[in-house]
Amino acid sequence: MSVQEQAAAKVIDDIHVWESGGASSAEALTAWVSARLAAHEAALAALLAVEGPRTPANTLALYDVVVEQLNLAGSQSGILNSVAASSAVRDQAQLEAQRIAMAASALSLNREVYDALAAMDLTGASPATKHYVERTLLGYRLAGVDRDKETREKLQALHQKATMTALEFSRNIQEGGKTIEATTDELEGLPADYIARHPANAEGKVTITTDPPDMQPVMTFAASPALRERMFVAYNTRAFPANKDLLLQLLAIRREIATTLGFRSWADLATADQMMESAANVRTFLTKLNDASREGAIREHEMILDFVRQHQPGIQEIDTTSRGYWYEQFRRSRYHFDSQSVRPYFPYAQVEQGVLDTASRLFKIEFRRATAQGWDPAVSVFDVIEGGTQVGRFYLDMHPREGKDKWFSAAPVVTGVKGRYMPEAALICNFPQPTADDPGLMQYSDVVTFFHEFGHLMHAILGGQTEWAGLSGFATEGDFIEVPSQMLEEFFRDEKLIQSFGKHYQTGETLPAATIQKMKSAGAFGRADWVRTQLYYTTLSLDLHDEDPAAIDLDQKTRSLYTSLLPWTWNDQNRMYASFGHLTGYSSNYYTYAFDKVIALDFFAQFDPADLLGCDAGAKYRKTVLEQGGSRPGRTMVRDFLGRDEDFSAFANWINEEFESSPTLTTA
Repeated sequence: MSVQEQAAAKVIDDIHVWESGGASSAEALTAWVSARLAAHEAALAALLAVEGPRTPANTLALYDVVVEQLNLAGSQSGILNSVAASSAVRDQAQLEAQRIAMAASALSLNREVYDALAAMDLTGASPATKHYVERTLLGYRLAGVDRDKETREKLQALHQKATMTALEFSRNIQEGGKTIEATTDELEGLPADYIARHPANAEGKVTITTDPPDMQPVMTFAASPALRERMFVAYNTRAFPANKDLLLQLLAIRREIATTLGFRSWADLATADQMMESAANVRTFLTKLNDASREGAIREHEMILDFVRQHQPGIQEIDTTSRGYWYEQFRRSRYHFDSQSVRPYFPYAQVEQGVLDTASRLFKIEFRRATAQGWDPAVSVFDVIEGGTQVGRFYLDMHPREGKDKWFSAAPVVTGVKGRYMPEAALICNFPQPTADDPGLMQYSDVVTFFHEFGHLMHAILGGQTEWAGLSGFATEGDFIEVPSQMLEEFFRDEKLIQSFGKHYQTGETLPAATIQKMKSAGAFGRADWVRTQLYYTTLSLDLHDEDPAAIDLDQKTRSLYTSLLPWTWNDQNRMYASFGHLTGYSSNYYTYAFDKVIALDFFAQFDPADLLGCDAGAKYRKTVLEQGGSRPGRTMVRDFLGRDEDFSAFANWINEEFESSPTLTTA
């Protein structure tokens, strides 16, 4: 067996950190990561020791082992940083993430590796292999590998500093949860099961957390403006003031990296290898978003304000803490739809099964509950079966726990490589926890979120059958990655699909078609405001990374952008930038959500509305998009599926759907 084959063969086993005790022991976690990094170093040494002509077989294969071991260590350390029950393990996972990031930074600036990859003869190589090499070499150049040794060392130090700062920023958000107190009277308007889960103490006070299952109902249903404001302020100051200085530090480090590489700003550097290509192109897209949503948003706001004046004559403006509440009240009146009324049809267990059944039918695969171990007893494990053969595995960690990250996300667990590693991925969410006395009723928006995140999961599994780890699963351009998730969430608009699992948890009654139509009409109202909100977040993330951080006043910047784009009165205690977690991952590129929504809606328009799960578009979408992973450029995948570039018309129609019919407005 050659040195290369030995390096590749020794890393197949021991691929789950929790099976080595790493979920409960900081020492075991460190030992497992060290083993992965040792395998990484062994493959790297074998790569550099190759003699003779460079080929994909003797060079790229070893480079891919180098990458897959970093991916394995990084993904599972990241998961434990988000979910481990022990704070000591979470602390160690953060340290391990720093260690892994340092190894990745060193690899990205390793001139010998770059030269070896650049020297390969790609004659006869597959298109996927050529794409992998081209994208990898571009990444090396964008990292600064072609600069002198002093510059490379400077860049490596800056990247390490940025990683440590970003990890601390994220950790502060994760562990910055707060609580507020409320009187029982202030719970008026909240669902009965919510009130039952929040009993008053001896002093008659109720404690409510900023975790999403607690926070979202307050902002949507609580009749008390004072309670909504307390929740809003607590939620939007979770990591303040600690993260204010950290964010400014991170922005400064990123700008120094960009200018060292000859870029005008971090935003230009961060988009250079994306579908969007430049910050200027992002701004052109934002102009289109602005134009497409402005009139609809004005109309929505006028309708809401007129409605509120029926209840509060003379009111001139609506504050940001009341937006969600008045949207809910308006929908009840205009569309005769109370979002609480459908919650009994969406107990967590039924929704989970409904999502699984939908994906199974759409992608022609089977999900079987497995007995495999997860990182916590609360984690459910499922095997993905196709044609009687297991092709993947996923983990569902779906409910809040102490110390667990409080958001909703998908994460790779094991990067799939054909004939080598089976793809594994996870959902880390915070939906209501079912108990013997509480079925964990979900809001309409919760169900949409579940579909969204499951779209990421299917991308990781079905796109995890590629020949290279560096092309597997999520490994697309960063601004294509939200397409599969946003595409799948559109399926929840189908009446037959909703009725397949939307059944009353007490009576078994199927959610009536008339109620679904009201729900869809009510759900369509507010889309222009959603786009404006995305425009706000997107512009903020872009501006923070496109301007000189030394001249940025975070409070002034967030307020001025908000007031220029949204009609709801600003709350002076809002420090949302301190808990804007996407600033660490997407950095300047939060535009991804809106950009990918345009693509996803165009994709969804290709499906037959009379047979969403059975039409030919499903098989074509799976083959040309999901199964490709990152084997083709995002632009190519769009053209392969649509036969053209994406069109803005489906997005424009989606925004304006709310105005197609005009139910008579009644006074509640």
